[in-house]
Amino acid sequence: MPLKTRLNDELKDAMRSGDTTRRTTIRYLLSVIQNEEIAKRTELDDEGILAVLSRQAQQRRDSIEAFEKADRQDLVDKEKAELDFILPYLPQQLSADEIKELVGQAISDVGASGPGDMGKVMSQVMPRVKGRAEGKQVSSIVNDLLKAV
Repeated sequence: MPLKTRLNDELKDAMRSGDTTRRTTIRYLLSVIQNEEIAKRTELDDEGILAVLSRQAQQRRDSIEAFEKADRQDLVDKEKAELDFILPYLPQQLSADEIKELVGQAISDVGASGPGDMGKVMSQVMPRVKGRAEGKQVSSIVNDLLKAV
């Protein structure tokens, strides 16, 4: 079933059950998807919708971090609830060990010799982990492994 159809079905279920957080989140996601379709002047396929959902998940993570620094627990809880709803739609996230393995392969493929080659390694790794790992986490692992080289 296409993701957009799945989201619309979830919206109907949320409206029937009276789950306002889920309903509001789905409506927002559908509006972001529609805005993206308008901007691109074409209907998004599942891959395009996954990219939108991935950006929205990252936006929630960034907001959670900022609200925690500002000591706004009410907003942290709201963002976490929205993130918990978005995550099941995204592909299974890679573990740190799996990322390290991919980074190790990329380092050997590129012939990286130190932290100066971070850009080369990142350009090899990011397409492989697209949507399955956070850029911050990948960057941290690449940096650590390049320091050890």
